[in-house]
Amino acid sequence: MSQSPQSRLDFSTYDTGGFFDELVDESGQPRPGGELLVEKLESLDFEELVRHQAAAERSLFRLGITFAVYGDTKGKEKIFPFDIIPRIVPSDEWEWLERGLKQRNKALNLFIDDIYHDQRILNDGIIPRDIVLAAASYRKICQGMNPPRGIWCHITGTDLIRGGDGQIHVLEDNLRCPSGVSYVLQNRLVMKRSFPQIFAASHVKPVVDYPSQLLKTLEHLAPDGLPNPTVVVLSPGSFNSAYYEHSFLAQQMGVELVQGSDLVVHDGFVNMRTTAGLKRVDVIYRRIDDDFLDPKAFRPDSLLGVPGLFEVYQAGRIALANAPGTGIADDKVIYAYVDKIVKYYLDEDMIIPNVPTYLCWDSKQREYVLQNLDKLVVKAANESGGYGMLIGPHSTKAEQAKFADLIKAHPRNYIAQPTLSLSRVPTIVGDTVEGRHVDLRPYILYGKDIFVLPGGLTRVALKNGSLVVNSSQGGGSKDTWVIEKS
Repeated sequence: MSQSPQSRLDFSTYDTGGFFDELVDESGQPRPGGELLVEKLESLDFEELVRHQAAAERSLFRLGITFAVYGDTKGKEKIFPFDIIPRIVPSDEWEWLERGLKQRNKALNLFIDDIYHDQRILNDGIIPRDIVLAAASYRKICQGMNPPRGIWCHITGTDLIRGGDGQIHVLEDNLRCPSGVSYVLQNRLVMKRSFPQIFAASHVKPVVDYPSQLLKTLEHLAPDGLPNPTVVVLSPGSFNSAYYEHSFLAQQMGVELVQGSDLVVHDGFVNMRTTAGLKRVDVIYRRIDDDFLDPKAFRPDSLLGVPGLFEVYQAGRIALANAPGTGIADDKVIYAYVDKIVKYYLDEDMIIPNVPTYLCWDSKQREYVLQNLDKLVVKAANESGGYGMLIGPHSTKAEQAKFADLIKAHPRNYIAQPTLSLSRVPTIVGDTVEGRHVDLRPYILYGKDIFVLPGGLTRVALKNGSLVVNSSQGGGSKDTWVIEKS
């Protein structure tokens, strides 16, 4: 859809490229929930739309919404790219997604608890024992541990994709330290300023209460008998790629942002150093991986954590979100068994399906993967951020040979999936609007109840034809509008 100055968008000439488009169908007609947005976009001069885009980018720049890319020598931080045309999710589809996400979260929590206690699912042969206990994210030290309220995964980000047939799948689970929710909140703030009338008329479900819901979830974990528990956000520090988010969430919740050096174990409790002396801490929302939490319990060379923290946690005198050991359900090999996990613990069929997955530890499936590396997406079991991944159709023979060697050397560490035709959303690209591939990461909070933030982070692959949406790989984001029932 090429635009000349003063021209208007016309979705009847918009090229979906043969992909499922989230806003319009193949004939350019708006999908359910997108009627008002399409009408508004088609009423604007394209130059006016570009001005809105530029104003949104300036707002995000002023807000300081940045992320760091590890290994990038050009600059320490970048502004997170944002596109002003939102993604629409109709109300009935969202209700289905919400049910599926709650089901998945509940089942995974039961799975983690079982793995660190009776291991019934292993004893019954539903998942091979060696596959679970060999996971890099399995923490033997957590065996027999009882987290507050029996909850392990308090904050989860579940990545969803839609294929060419319109079916939504779960791509992966993020149960350790999922990031990105700050962009959801700030994107929404910018969009409401950019299109206040169309936003109000579209009856978009709000996301503004996420910080209060998060604080409520964290306070629910505090030891009994504490009317005003002290909650802190534990960050590795300003060099971390998600440091902006750590500081933003702490500020929004009205709690302290701390680093490991700000905390000390004293008289059997975790305390925060303040100008008035030590102050007891009751709940830690930690944005540090297990390995670095406590040098006495995990990596002895860690300078990021708090010596003795794990012992206080085991004694029930501090709550940690997410619980140590939760990463066992983050493993991409375990992901392939979630349908069985849901069936085993809940006696229900999984609502949102997984992407079909080949397990390289299985000799027959491994042979198929090795023979079809040019067609499949291969992922390392514990990598994230788009790293450790081969996208077969876009790879070279040398890259395929490298991954073949990796798979043969460590078959447990690799899975493969078909290359899906990810859905797209219209996106401003220079002086045109073109489709770009997207995924969706809703955020789930597990406290007294399970809360799913309406919408989540729509990540968009800004490079033409790219399927990699991660910010570290050149991706950006869009606001996600869940439309209320009229």
